[in-house]
Amino acid sequence: MIDRRIDCRNARQGRHGAVAMRNLTGIVRVGRHRIMIGIGHRVMMRGLRYMRCVVVVLVRECRRVRAAEKDGNDQQKREHGTAHGFSRSSWPRAPQPRGRLMFQILGNRTYRNLFAAQIVALLGTGLATVALGLLAYDLAGADAGAVLGTALAIKMVAYIGVAPVVGAFADRIPRRAFLVAMDLVRAGVALVLPFVDQIWQIYVLIFVLQSASAAFTPTFQATIPDILPEESDYTRALSLSRLAYDTESLVSPILAAALLTVINFHWLFAGTSVGFACSALLVLSVVLPRSPAVARSGGIYARTTRGLRIYLKTPRLKGLLALTLSAAAASAMVIVNTVVIVRDVLGMGQREVAITLAAYGAGSMIAAFALPRILDRIGDRIVMMAAATAMCVMLAALAIVTAYYARAPLFWPTILGGWFLLGIAYSASVTPAGRLLKRSAHPEDRPAVFAAQFALSHACWLIAYPLAGQLGAGPGQAAAFGALAVLAGIGVILAGQVWRSPDPEAVAHGHDDLPLDHPHIKTLHGGKVNASHPFVIDDLHRIWP
Repeated sequence: MIDRRIDCRNARQGRHGAVAMRNLTGIVRVGRHRIMIGIGHRVMMRGLRYMRCVVVVLVRECRRVRAAEKDGNDQQKREHGTAHGFSRSSWPRAPQPRGRLMFQILGNRTYRNLFAAQIVALLGTGLATVALGLLAYDLAGADAGAVLGTALAIKMVAYIGVAPVVGAFADRIPRRAFLVAMDLVRAGVALVLPFVDQIWQIYVLIFVLQSASAAFTPTFQATIPDILPEESDYTRALSLSRLAYDTESLVSPILAAALLTVINFHWLFAGTSVGFACSALLVLSVVLPRSPAVARSGGIYARTTRGLRIYLKTPRLKGLLALTLSAAAASAMVIVNTVVIVRDVLGMGQREVAITLAAYGAGSMIAAFALPRILDRIGDRIVMMAAATAMCVMLAALAIVTAYYARAPLFWPTILGGWFLLGIAYSASVTPAGRLLKRSAHPEDRPAVFAAQFALSHACWLIAYPLAGQLGAGPGQAAAFGALAVLAGIGVILAGQVWRSPDPEAVAHGHDDLPLDHPHIKTLHGGKVNASHPFVIDDLHRIWP
């Protein structure tokens, strides 16, 4: 009865592509293929309850942090008092339980609102991903795959080409106004998408949408270190951001599937627009620090390439780029070939595909929770190099297992374990990247450097995604595992060569080209030509010593 009602409703809405609910599982039929958009009514309800639990936990933690801070202040006042010489600003904070450290930064109202804006924008993007696939089939039918492939290529071009240009001028624009404007552009594009009737219109709107995302994301990321200047707080912010991405990848498909049982897919774009509009309102509700404007020499080309030049002249950032290539190799194998391995090699169903992807996401989330404490004790280079090496080793091991034991009964549990470990290693290799970017640029240069990382990292994925897909479809999954293991190994070797240990923040260097009365020599060098201080690439330090 449920199947008939849903089929009749979808037929009345004029949807191309039958939607069947078999065994309480939502499936979109695209030609002879089937794409899972949901995993059943029970799982949908569990997903919605999971979203509610996440929101409840965040709200409770914020309240606990505020109460703990208030109680701590009151306790210090009772114990010490002003008679002991403590001013109110100098009283130490009450110690916080370990379990609350991750969410303690949500006590900062500005960061809390920005984090909420990130979550709702991610959910809106997830809904748009599902809706775009259905829209492509609605217009192109059996050629929907080619349309989506072209849209993905346009997305990468926008990310790689637009981000450095915007990053070059981001320090001249009020951040809050700029971020709100980009959210409104994305919301407007999402509202227009349901009304397109030509393929080229999709391409144009996707370029505008992704260009706005390429402008928004690096600027947003560069704002967080200014709001949370303490490195420990910023590290926890990076872990929460990683958790937000992982949670979105699990929740958005379930939410989309639940909505598609009662509405037409065109309305998903409205949900996307609402998400971006809520993000804009949350950003508008806070006051953001503005990057200090510094007079720059040179024209548009010099400003546009400034972030890339700083990035590629800093050894730790060149190492970060190499490790990003290793991370792209592992994630591309998971994202591109999980469905093929589970459905074709193992002959299993769509439920097993969801479970396998969930194993990867679970590993990534566990690593995100553990990383703040790890990075408080171990340096970034050791953690990231170890994680990238682990990805290389696991990809090579899975290549051997796939080549010789693909038909063995324990192959699927092996893949589950491998995906779980790859998720841990992936999160450990990419989450600390923001710490390296913050450490390697002045505040006024951070938007340009974050934009350079955004563009270059997507260039790595542009290499890894086609490689994983073509090798998996051609020679087979063992060859794909092996080739991506080699690619990850190349990244590890290059990182070890360009990012040497130790990597101190203060570097000894000299300025033979500056007079002794130069302000830089007087303030940071103590009147000496040769000295040691925190070193970043800028107009006075053009080459790494």
